[in-house]
Amino acid sequence: MTDTTDLDPRFNAFRPDLADLSLKPFVTSVRFVEPTLHQCVRGVLPLYESPSEQALRLSEVRYGEFLDVFETREDGFAWVQSRNDRIVGYIRHEGALNQSIAALMNRVCALRTFVYSEPDFSSPVRDCLTLGSYISLDGEAGDFYPLASGGYIFKRHAAPSDEVFYRDLVFTAGQLMNVPYLVGGRTPLGLDAAGMVQLALDIAGIDAPSAIDQQQAQLGAPLPCHWRDMVWRRGDIVFFSGPRAHVGLMTGTDHLISASPFHMKVTTEPLMEVIRQGYRIVAAGHPA
Repeated sequence: MTDTTDLDPRFNAFRPDLADLSLKPFVTSVRFVEPTLHQCVRGVLPLYESPSEQALRLSEVRYGEFLDVFETREDGFAWVQSRNDRIVGYIRHEGALNQSIAALMNRVCALRTFVYSEPDFSSPVRDCLTLGSYISLDGEAGDFYPLASGGYIFKRHAAPSDEVFYRDLVFTAGQLMNVPYLVGGRTPLGLDAAGMVQLALDIAGIDAPSAIDQQQAQLGAPLPCHWRDMVWRRGDIVFFSGPRAHVGLMTGTDHLISASPFHMKVTTEPLMEVIRQGYRIVAAGHPA
C-alpha cells in the first residue's frame, strides 16, 4: 500500500476517517465511499480548507461546474472534490448543488452578468454569474434567456460553449485589470495570481490547474538563459519564487500583467519592478 505521504492531499480525497473509494488500494482509512456527482448552481462557491467560512479559501467553484461529493454534514458543509481543478475541500452546500445534471451548451461571455428573477432588468437579482461559467438555457424570453436552474440572464451575455472567446491570453487578462486580489479567487469578482492565469487559459480553450506549482509543471520550463537576455513574447507565462510563489503573463518584451499580492489587484508593471519586489524567475512557457 502506498504511503499517504506520496499523495498530495490537495488533489486526493482522503482523511483518517473517510476516503474516496478509488484510493482504497493506496491509503488507509476507516471508511471508503463512492462520491455522488453534483453540479454547482450558485454563481461562485468558495472552497475552504476546513468546514468553516473562516478557513483558508483554497479555490472556488463556478456556476455549472461539477463536484464529487463525499460527505454532507449537519453543519451545512460538504466535503468535495472539484472536477475542474481537482482540489479537495469544503463548501457550503445548501441550495448550491443539484444532482440533476443540465446540458451545458453555453457559457457566460461577459465579465459578470446578473441572474434576474423575471425577464426584466428591474426585477430582483438572484445571483451573479462570471466570465466562462457554463450555463444551460431553457428557451428565450425577449432580451433574456431563462436558465434551466431558474432565473434569467441577458441574451448578449451568453455564447455557445464551443466558441473560444479570446485566444489572446493578455487580452483576457487586460479585461481583468484592477480586479481585487483574492486568495483562492478564480473569477472576475476576485483573483489570485494562478486564478488569473487559469481563467485566461480557460477562455482560450486551454485546460490548466489552479495551483501555481501544477501550472509550472504543466506549462513551464527552466529559462535557457538569464531573464534579461530572454526575448519575451506576448502571452509568455512567467513563474516566480520569492515572498510567495507567483505567476503572470508577459504583455510584450518587458511588462508583466498579474494578480499581484503586492498591489492587491490585477495590474501591469515592468518585469524589473517585480524582480525588485523580491521575486526570482524560476520558469517560463508559452502555451500552444
